[in-house]
Amino acid sequence: MSQIIHVLTGPTAVGKTELALRWAEVNAAEIVSCDALLFYRGMDIGTAKPTEAERARVPHHLIDLCEVRERMDVAHYVTKAQATVADIIARRRKVLVTGGSGFYLKAFFAPVADAVAVSADLRAEIEGKLEAEGLSALVAELHGLNPGGLGGLDTDNPRRVTRALERCRASGKTIFELADEFARQPAPFAGWQVVCTRLDRERDELERRITARVDAMLATGLVAEVTRLRAAGLEDNPSAARAIGYRETLSMLDGVLPEAELADEIVKNTRALVKKQRTWFRTQLPDHRVVAAGTSVVEALF
Repeated sequence: MSQIIHVLTGPTAVGKTELALRWAEVNAAEIVSCDALLFYRGMDIGTAKPTEAERARVPHHLIDLCEVRERMDVAHYVTKAQATVADIIARRRKVLVTGGSGFYLKAFFAPVADAVAVSADLRAEIEGKLEAEGLSALVAELHGLNPGGLGGLDTDNPRRVTRALERCRASGKTIFELADEFARQPAPFAGWQVVCTRLDRERDELERRITARVDAMLATGLVAEVTRLRAAGLEDNPSAARAIGYRETLSMLDGVLPEAELADEIVKNTRALVKKQRTWFRTQLPDHRVVAAGTSVVEALF
């Protein structure tokens, strides 16, 4: 079995799931998820996670890896993905990666994580400083550790500032030294042939699908799902709690967003996400095919 990884991506609600299932069935493939929210157990309705029936049709991997209160990062994902892909190929099956989360998708084409190990104690210390002293204190410390400047770091973004400070503190190196080391490391799947196809639809058609998807999520119990996940620690995981569908529902449950406006707010934010996704796909993916999802046939995907 040759070392080929097939990647099927595209914006939210474009129709990746059914086409991925059909291609995998025809080609004796297994599906590897690169969706950043499918990692969490219980985040089912709001993520449009493949159903039990769909997962019975084709083996799926890297879904339901952890509890919602736990945090997933790209370094952990890469380790899991490498082992999973190697196992699938060893069993003489084909690999189909599918999902629309750009950062995780990029792991199949380029380096995405450095080798700096950040201890739980250091991470907790810096998070405590952020909470007690504010973002400006972290930025000031970063400037002290980086006399040559911070490069293009977005100093208004708490997550980016926190991660940069963690790595500088843990490694004893500057941002520029870390960036240089990062640029010279091999990609996680160097040596593999990665073939990518991106699905797309006309804007009006995709917006209709987004609206229908949100309506279906609410009809099948999104509010109850978010209520249950909140009790399980959803808000201990900022990445999960800020996900579209979940953050709006939390706002509604807190009385900030009127219930009558919930669907429209999720639709609006999903449309904004799709716009960002399309820009990312065009500018960050290597050369790839673009296929019209509404007219595509399985045989023509790759």
